Amino acid sequence: MKVRLAKTAGFCMGVRRAMEITLSEANKGDGKLFTYGPLIHNRQVLDLLRSKGVDVKEDIEAHDKGRIVVRAHGITPTERKAIQSSDFKIIDATCPRVAKVQGIIKQYNTKGYTPVIFGDAHHPEVIGLMGYSQGQGIVISSAEDVTTLPEEKRFVVVSQTTQDVDTYREICSAIKARFPEAVIFDTICDETYTRQKEVRSLAAQVDSMVIVGGYKSGNTMRLYQIARSTGKPAFHIETEGELKDSWFSSAGTVGVTAGASTPNWMIKKVIERLRTMGKRKQSFASLLTKGYQFLVKTNIPDAVGAFSLTYAGLILYRGSAPLIYPILTMLYVYGMHVLNRFLDKEASRYNDPGVALFYAQHKVFLIGTALSGLGGGIIISLYLGLPQFLLFLALTILGLVYSVPIIPWRLGYLGRYAKIKDLPGSKTMAEALAWGTISSLLPVIGWPNPVWPGVLASFLFVSSMCYVRCGLLDILNIQGDLIVGRETLPIALGEERALKLLLSSNAFFGLLLLLSAALKIVSNLGYPLLICFLNSFFYLTAYQKDWVRGGSHLQALAEANLLLAGLFALAWNIL
Repeated sequence: MKVRLAKTAGFCMGVRRAMEITLSEANKGDGKLFTYGPLIHNRQVLDLLRSKGVDVKEDIEAHDKGRIVVRAHGITPTERKAIQSSDFKIIDATCPRVAKVQGIIKQYNTKGYTPVIFGDAHHPEVIGLMGYSQGQGIVISSAEDVTTLPEEKRFVVVSQTTQDVDTYREICSAIKARFPEAVIFDTICDETYTRQKEVRSLAAQVDSMVIVGGYKSGNTMRLYQIARSTGKPAFHIETEGELKDSWFSSAGTVGVTAGASTPNWMIKKVIERLRTMGKRKQSFASLLTKGYQFLVKTNIPDAVGAFSLTYAGLILYRGSAPLIYPILTMLYVYGMHVLNRFLDKEASRYNDPGVALFYAQHKVFLIGTALSGLGGGIIISLYLGLPQFLLFLALTILGLVYSVPIIPWRLGYLGRYAKIKDLPGSKTMAEALAWGTISSLLPVIGWPNPVWPGVLASFLFVSSMCYVRCGLLDILNIQGDLIVGRETLPIALGEERALKLLLSSNAFFGLLLLLSAALKIVSNLGYPLLICFLNSFFYLTAYQKDWVRGGSHLQALAEANLLLAGLFALAWNIL
């Protein structure tokens, strides 16, 4: 069965921010950590947080102490004062868009306006908003409720940020008709509007809809209601285990969306399950898709990309590329990536559950091929000479111990960095240096009079391509990495700063290659290879500007960039 995923499915900005703040605090291990009320309306996520030592606190007592996270929904001023009066350290994860609505209510309330709030009176966000009205606010849920508003009041009108857009428009029209002087603010989150609009559009293109999210999540329920209103069969589930074959017995295509409090790994599990259900239509296109997905899960595209990059790097400074070196790099990258997946399987459970399941099901095959690849690499490096063998062996050992504890946890602070991968931002840099070393430095060992400026230029080209690609993948995998406590580049710097670093690094190394080609340090291949830097700029910007949704598409663009380098080198070599 074909599955179409809504571009907007999953965490919204506010929830993602709250989760990242909470997980970052949990990973610090700096005393007890609580959330004031459930962080989000998702039972599975709350269970996960509990396993990380994050408990829910509903009431504040004077003797309480520790750290407490204010959830994305926000809290009332009275609750904030109570927390400040205790020994708790406040970590504010209030969604900035909710905070803006709080500010509007506070500002207009002091001017004598009565706040009218469209929303669910029992929802935590609305309760928090009411707190800023000093008891003067009125909560309504439909246009009919406008008739109950008192005549003598001046009103300021806002909405719960996750409410239905069409209903709010009806309410605003009714209020304007009755109270022309009312001040109305459009406070429904843009993401909420986009999600609701996309559900209607997606439902028109599929046979049925699946909405993933907590049963207590208001925004998820609204997505479900909108999907049902289109006339298509719609099903609201929390996990993939609730899916039933009978729902899709006649469905060829199913649409999937998810509430703002649904994490990526839960959505991916649902998609993996759906692909095994419903009508089995084996078109040529579907077979190609399955073949590509299989290759991605085995890390073969990474290995082929490494082959291409090595080939391009060698031609860049040498003018020729004996295939034995790209093959050696390919075997190394394949073996290392597969084995490190097994050594670091916890992160895969959240970043890509489908890949984690694939590795569990084909453990013997994958480990066998990975060891065979490394074994083949050792044989090739021995054939090349003792220096190449020793360097390859050193890189292999370093690659294997990267995910293995080498410092005991009992050593306190140092124990936090028991593995090399625990060092903040080490993953991106380590992978880039390893690729650059085996692609550009290993081949020149033992060569008479190597031209080191050209070698260095090639090393920087290969390393920078890998660095930017790996950095983007770390950004895409930030949820899972936070959960397992890994401090990747975007976690150490923050997503926005990490993205700026990748963009600036890409520009710097692109200019460096241009200069190297202009000064004849490298061959004229340097000029067409600049397109690879432009492509890196494109996919980083596509992520930054939200032009491309879905990690798989961005990953494909990043992997294709490595192949592009090899194709340019091949064409240059032939012509």
